[in-house]
Amino acid sequence: MPPGILTLAAEEAPTLSAANTGFMLICSALVMLMTPGLAFFYGGMVRVKSTLNMLMMSFISLGIVTILWVLYGFSIAFGTDIGSVIGWSSDFAGMSGIGRDALWGETNIPIFVFAVFQLMFAIITPALISGALADRVKFGAWVLFITLWVTVVYFPVAHWVWGDGGWLFDMGVIDFAGGTAVHINAGAAALGVILVIGKRVGFKKDPMRPHSLPLVMLGAALLWFGWFGFNAGSWLGNDDGVGAVMFINTQIATAAAVLAWLAYEKIRHGACTTLGAASGAVAGLVAITPAGGSVSPLGAIAVGAIAGLLCAMAVGLKYKFGYDDSLDVVGVHLVGGVIGSLLVGFFATGGVQSDAKGLFYGGGVDQLIKQAIGVVAVLAYSLIVSAVLALIIHKTMGMRVSEDDEISGIDQVEHAETAYDFSGAGGGAAPRKSVPAAGETVAAAQQKKVDA
Repeated sequence: MPPGILTLAAEEAPTLSAANTGFMLICSALVMLMTPGLAFFYGGMVRVKSTLNMLMMSFISLGIVTILWVLYGFSIAFGTDIGSVIGWSSDFAGMSGIGRDALWGETNIPIFVFAVFQLMFAIITPALISGALADRVKFGAWVLFITLWVTVVYFPVAHWVWGDGGWLFDMGVIDFAGGTAVHINAGAAALGVILVIGKRVGFKKDPMRPHSLPLVMLGAALLWFGWFGFNAGSWLGNDDGVGAVMFINTQIATAAAVLAWLAYEKIRHGACTTLGAASGAVAGLVAITPAGGSVSPLGAIAVGAIAGLLCAMAVGLKYKFGYDDSLDVVGVHLVGGVIGSLLVGFFATGGVQSDAKGLFYGGGVDQLIKQAIGVVAVLAYSLIVSAVLALIIHKTMGMRVSEDDEISGIDQVEHAETAYDFSGAGGGAAPRKSVPAAGETVAAAQQKKVDA
């Protein structure tokens, strides 16, 4: 993502780019659509009794993070640098000091447009974490966790990676659209939380199959569609064609990852599953996110194929090591984010996003070392801080529902609703006939039943 340069007043006043502004508004809407898409993706993967809770854990992020972003999040992430760790600008806090004609960056889009685009990233990142916690987390505790997590983890990390003056940005770590700030950040957080709250009741014993694979495929399709805005929009315009390269690389890597995941499934399990196709697509999208502006289309094939294969292998690690990552957030987002970020150090051509070259293009190991530092820094910080936040909540208000509530169904307990009402569906017991009492007509008996 290019550096943001605030241009409120200058001798040569910049001119708003209508083309870039319109493009970024569309991309912002696409990224917003990804959060409901994620909700469908996760919602279809859980059992029936947890469907609504899974939808709500994503949907609530739209509300919480939006307000926090306006109050202080945008300022921490993209305000004037303080010690290369966080930013702050009083004009950005509350957004009351931003004029409608104030522009951001060399692409000359309004600051408000940049802010809303980045807001959508801030919204989906904590929502990604929720998939690892399916079936067992109190909704109120989740609301508190999101509030604390974006404040002390996401907003500062976004500044490290993308903020003007952020230490990873200044070091030269390449993260086009969120391999570190979004996917490693969320995946490491998920691992930290599940190590604190423990496994679901019946983990590795009871069948916990997805209840609606069509819903999963719908969610995956929405994610794939929205991801074009997520990735291509991160260049903040397309005056130089970099966004177009990112767009096509997004498609290419995702396709390669689907094929690689399905090939692994076929060899390992003898079948190509719809869940595998959807998961492979997400793995490819995750991996190309940091790398797509640095690699060629052939490099995108390599990134997607490697991610599809390794993520398919990684989702089984939870059974080997005994951590209950319900919907494979660690196996797909953490592992995929690490793969995509590191592969920049191998496949960067030096001819698109920047002049940095990877090992395979004569650049040596310099960029690979920078990428590894970024990966380790974000992973360690998010893992440790997220675990601490979860532990504090777990020891105070309690983060998990009771075992009985988990067994009976978190939807009913936490939301007083169920996803599906089968009471009026066909196949139930036949309706009882109205039997008239002594001296009562049939019509009167039927009317009595209606009134009751």
